[in-house]
Amino acid sequence: MRSTGLAALALLTPSLALAETTTPDLTASGAGTLALALFVIAYGFVIAEEFTHLRKSKPVMVAAGVLWVLVAIAWQASGIPDAGELLRHNLLEYSELLLFLLAAMTFVNTLAERNVFSALRSWLIERGWSLRKIFWITGSMAFLLSPILDNLTTALVMGAVVLTTGRGNPAFVAPACINIVVAANAGGAFSPFGDITTLMVWQKGLLGFFDFFALFVPSLVNWLVPAACMSMVIASARPEAHDEHSEIKKGGAAVIALFAFTVVLTVALHQYAHLPPFLGMMTGLGLLQIYGYFIRRAELLAARAAPGVPAVPGFKPADKPFDIFISLKRAEWDTLLFFYGVVLCVGALGAFGYLTALSVVSYDSLGPTWANVLVGLASAIVDNIPVMFAVLSISPDMSQGQWLLVTLTAGVGGSLLSIGSAAGVALMGQARGVYTFFAHLRWTWAIALGYAASIWAHFLVNASAFR
Repeated sequence: MRSTGLAALALLTPSLALAETTTPDLTASGAGTLALALFVIAYGFVIAEEFTHLRKSKPVMVAAGVLWVLVAIAWQASGIPDAGELLRHNLLEYSELLLFLLAAMTFVNTLAERNVFSALRSWLIERGWSLRKIFWITGSMAFLLSPILDNLTTALVMGAVVLTTGRGNPAFVAPACINIVVAANAGGAFSPFGDITTLMVWQKGLLGFFDFFALFVPSLVNWLVPAACMSMVIASARPEAHDEHSEIKKGGAAVIALFAFTVVLTVALHQYAHLPPFLGMMTGLGLLQIYGYFIRRAELLAARAAPGVPAVPGFKPADKPFDIFISLKRAEWDTLLFFYGVVLCVGALGAFGYLTALSVVSYDSLGPTWANVLVGLASAIVDNIPVMFAVLSISPDMSQGQWLLVTLTAGVGGSLLSIGSAAGVALMGQARGVYTFFAHLRWTWAIALGYAASIWAHFLVNASAFR
């Protein structure tokens, strides 16, 4: 894959091309200082979400609006009349990701509604495996499912298996949850569909779809090293039997096939027709909506054919037939709106010249390798979305190997702390009181070993990409 510099990236993102030619250095101005302070305060609320229960999208959305007002005022004072054009380019960038993620989330919600994930959980629980085997199986499945689904959904499904089988056994549940978080984040790092950050890199055209698979071995190492350490404390005893059984509802298998077709269509349109990925995903969503129409009709007909029966096997109650717009409504709107706030906030800081200054401090002074390693460490404290968006906005001139490195570190660095990824935050809520920040912190040393080992593995197996 090509190494993409500022000129090539400017063709893909007009906002950066515009910023390159017109953005003044306003980092020392009063408006610039105030903008940075407001962003830090807003992100402080994001980090404290677990304690305040204030949804993370709210502070960054407000900050985005205020920051762009400050940009407009500062630019006009500097003799640059139209900050709105740069804002529109930032919005276009967000819109493409919004449509892609909205389609993907609707597919995942429909799969959940058709009991696909519940059936998978039941099948795993019914096997009667030992706790140690469940530890490795849930970790393996998290690693293999997250490249297709997202790491959050994968973690919740596997977490439900761990909580059910390990009920009343915190010595098993805590490390098993940590194992799932690490595996889900690692698995998402080698696929454009596995994480928002990998999707961002793919949509920028910096890496082709198949280029991400070069990270498979480093991602696997990232998970296996801490998993091997934690497995030593897992007992080999068998859990208590549980009477839980669930089957896939009618149409579930077809939705799985439609999702697979949509992924193939999206990749083909982007790789060979050079069309943005959101087009393939939205086309697949349209097909899902059409198929949802037939599911709904079948449920209504089945209910009418059995009057007086409260529920027909395989179907929902007659008063609640399948509705694709319910799946659409249940998308992670907090995440989608959070992403809106982040993109616009980072874009506003770029308009003040902060991203240029950050590029000088990090990539120019430290070099790309150390800067990319630090990106992963920053992702453990700050969400990897703004970190990666800042890197993409800076657009350092790097080889393909370095772009793969920052994709890897941004994807797996969040595993170092429980608050560093959506998967970790979600499991802390699901396994409240058992999987906690400090329970995760006890194994951070093992996760850090995996982080270092994955970077070493990347340099070893992908050495040719650094030339």
